[in-house]
Amino acid sequence: MLDHVGEFSSRSAPSVGAARDKRVEQGGPEEQRERVAADRQRASNGQRANNARPRPHIEPAPASTRVAAFFDLDKTIIAKSSTLAFSRPLFKEGLINRRAVLKSAYAQFVFMLSGADADQTERMRDYITQLCAGWDVEQVRAIVDETLHDIVDPLVYAEAAELIAEHKAAGHDVVVISATGEEISAPIATMLGATTAVGTRMVVADGRYTGEIEFYCYGANKAVAVAELANQHGYDLAACHGYTDSSTDLPMLEAVGHPCAVNPDRALRKAAAERDWPVLTFSNPVSLRSRMFSSSGATLAMTAVGLGAVAAGATWYGLFRRRRG
Repeated sequence: MLDHVGEFSSRSAPSVGAARDKRVEQGGPEEQRERVAADRQRASNGQRANNARPRPHIEPAPASTRVAAFFDLDKTIIAKSSTLAFSRPLFKEGLINRRAVLKSAYAQFVFMLSGADADQTERMRDYITQLCAGWDVEQVRAIVDETLHDIVDPLVYAEAAELIAEHKAAGHDVVVISATGEEISAPIATMLGATTAVGTRMVVADGRYTGEIEFYCYGANKAVAVAELANQHGYDLAACHGYTDSSTDLPMLEAVGHPCAVNPDRALRKAAAERDWPVLTFSNPVSLRSRMFSSSGATLAMTAVGLGAVAAGATWYGLFRRRRG
């Protein structure tokens, strides 16, 4: 079902063998024939090693076991930063200015090239939450609800949608777990037919964001959220799955029995190779409107949340600035 599994190729080995085959056909010595045979054997062994690279193994959950698949959002399910993607509707409603829209477009470009390191993400988390102080919570939620399908629908990786469907068919819960604010990650989870979503939560007072963070769903905190969900719902973490693109999510991957790297950054790719974890490459964003998922019927965790922190891996260069005057 997944067309982009694995990170290695042995195509160069057969080309060398083919060239030597041609020389043998032209009457090479016996030693050359032996070298060709050895080359073929090495190529065959290399191909078997590549094919032996682990793949996500999804099995139906036993009747007595509850299983969940935990998915990061940005660059794992969707091809861009989910928060950055909403800059234009936020501008239209007067929450940010035109300069911020241009900065967000540039930030998306950098995000797609490299992502952000932990220090950048931490700095911009503080910057964003301070600038969101005073925003009306319901206004932000309304903007997301009204523009969700137009903005996010075309960004969903087809491979991720197929993988989510496969987990649901196996009887697994699907949890979107993201540093993006829950008012963005939760509606996206609903659109995907996920069971629930966990995201960054901001403190709300009198219907407005205070600029303080209640829960930052990033790094080790994702593993904390996974453990809490396991306690609440009885998940067997040894049977659960985890998917992410970022090395900052290593604690989450290490908390489950079936970790998998998706479009991994350099550090996560190295960690996956050292641990012999599956590596998937998702590269085909596709609209979900022609393949809508049925809702799981579970209640989403829609607590009072704010725009939240920048999504893990997103490089921000001053995205949100409230319009003044």
